Amino acid sequence: MLVVAAMWCGCLAAAQAATVAVEPAVSDDARYAAAWVLDHADHQGRPFAIVDKKAARIHVFDGEGRLIGASAVLLGSTPGDAAAPDIARRPPSSLGVDERTTPAGRFASEPGRNDRGEAIVWVDYDAALAIHRLRPAPPAQRRAQRLTSALASEHRISLGCIVVPVAFYEEVVAPGLGRRRGVVYVLPETRPVNDMFSALRPDVRAP
Repeated sequence: MLVVAAMWCGCLAAAQAATVAVEPAVSDDARYAAAWVLDHADHQGRPFAIVDKKAARIHVFDGEGRLIGASAVLLGSTPGDAAAPDIARRPPSSLGVDERTTPAGRFASEPGRNDRGEAIVWVDYDAALAIHRLRPAPPAQRRAQRLTSALASEHRISLGCIVVPVAFYEEVVAPGLGRRRGVVYVLPETRPVNDMFSALRPDVRAP
């Protein structure tokens, strides 16, 4: 299952020499993000993930830049790249529909537990943003079915967290991001992806 991210990106031959395997159906935005991260070693040798909101997918890499798994995800029910400023201090039931977004950006992730004692990966603790397993939910929400849908719009149902299949969490997320600090890049959906990365490193030229 290990795939070298340099070849996955298709544009890092000069930056990373490696053996080849290619994951299908990877968006241009996700390829650009992985290329940028590895070209600038922005992950600092830590495991990292790229969350592609437009495609409703997550790609998880080890610290050496090898892809260890990819999956469909569920995301915040409302498109948008910013979190409500006081979201961590409010109960979930108080969030309006327009506040249920998955914020974009570069986040220093760390393993943790929620208030139920469930192991999760905190993406932004202050914004109550995490990667976690698919949980039981009212049947009307069709969360399991939404995860398998080919329509990205069907994947918009969470309060903002990044929800992955149980098996994917246990087999990829937990060993990759659930044992040490990492970096999670949530790609924007309201502005060009290169704008986000240019803002991260204004002193260098993005590929």
